Amino acid sequence: MPSTVQSSDAFVFFGATGDLAYKQIFPALQRLIRGGHFEMPIIGVAKSALDLDGLRARARESVAAHGGLDARAFAALSAHLHFVNGDYRDPGTFRQLHAALGRASRPLYYFAIPPELFATVADGLVGVDRHHGARVVVEKPFGRDCSSAQALNRTLHRSFPESAIFRIDHYLGKEPVQNLLYFRFANAFLEPIWNRQHVHSVQVTMAEEIGVHGRGRFYEEVGAIRDVVQNHLLEVVALLTMEAPPDGERDGLRDEKERAFRAMRPLATTDVIRGQFRGYCREEGVAPDSRVETFAAVRLFLDTPRWTGVPFYIRAGKCLPLSATEIRVLFKCPPHPVFDAPPAREGNYVRFRLSPDISISLGARVKRPGGTMAGDAVELLVRQVAGDDMTPYERLLGDAVRGDATLFVREAAVEAAWRVVDPVLGQATPLHVYEPGTWGPLEADQIMAAADEWHNPASVQKHAGCS
Repeated sequence: MPSTVQSSDAFVFFGATGDLAYKQIFPALQRLIRGGHFEMPIIGVAKSALDLDGLRARARESVAAHGGLDARAFAALSAHLHFVNGDYRDPGTFRQLHAALGRASRPLYYFAIPPELFATVADGLVGVDRHHGARVVVEKPFGRDCSSAQALNRTLHRSFPESAIFRIDHYLGKEPVQNLLYFRFANAFLEPIWNRQHVHSVQVTMAEEIGVHGRGRFYEEVGAIRDVVQNHLLEVVALLTMEAPPDGERDGLRDEKERAFRAMRPLATTDVIRGQFRGYCREEGVAPDSRVETFAAVRLFLDTPRWTGVPFYIRAGKCLPLSATEIRVLFKCPPHPVFDAPPAREGNYVRFRLSPDISISLGARVKRPGGTMAGDAVELLVRQVAGDDMTPYERLLGDAVRGDATLFVREAAVEAAWRVVDPVLGQATPLHVYEPGTWGPLEADQIMAAADEWHNPASVQKHAGCS
């Protein structure tokens, strides 16, 4: 990274008493301080009955519940913590913030607030001239469709240049996702076969054993396609399909990811099967006649010389048999089989397990003992690790403070991803009911080619069931 990029000198998070701050931001701040990477004022802003002592008590409860209390690191967090209690629509709130920032000239603002408040807060910062030299972090989902994402971008650009806007997707901060990118480009043996001449198909599955888990009101606003397909899973496809950055620079990596998004063909209604688990409409906050999907199966194509014609099958759902995220890259069978020839769907593969356990493995065939030249499918484990040393929010907040935007999403990439799913949002496709504990509606098989079938991740860890 160029040496001209300076680190932020204050951290301000709007929505300091909210759920995101409680579950993610306070624990990440404690971990950053413990690692010696966060020496700056920390200013929470919210309209609340709490005072500073109350916010400190909430922060203590937060870190104890999400990762554990580190007495020394929390003492430093508590000492750095300030609180501005006020309404975002009140100019006085931003005058208080201006005073709390003191001599800080490069603050990092975290908008842990609903998107409809972005303009209000951004205008408030402009009103006290605290937007120059600042960076702003905003959460996903970034918009509800392409047009709303464009409107949000216009709103932010009134106060901040694109280079100062960090659109966070915590999924990109996960160690297994980072490992996926590294494995692709650090191993020379993959490059000759990582293309349409050798890859038969790719499957990406994000399965959750739980239901909406008390978040019915939120889920009614998003559904599976908006919640995880448009962002998390299209990001995974971009990492699988992007070209190598020509110069290895971080901007080059973002350029290639953006090109991958642009190459994704917008989905047709025949490319999507939506499902809803039986009983969803009885969840708190859910309309009794809801048509929101809790499951989506998608067939995606990329129009590039490397990937033209290769189907990418994406599947995400709740109340499935287990919780796991897995990628399976299936290779074509040898063009001239010498020995026993398995069906195409049983060919060699690379399997990336992203959660709950983390592994990379290769599917191959070995000779069966005996006098015949027949074989069996085996899986060769490349690597298996226990989990992340660094939490996604710890990694991403640290990057944002340093001005490293590599793992954050650009305006053009967000809008390109929305263009992929825009044609199938809402009620564009039928909704099929499936039973909890199954792999979704049987209709999901309809998007598979005749030679393909869904590969269901195996269970390695027991999770709480679906209520």
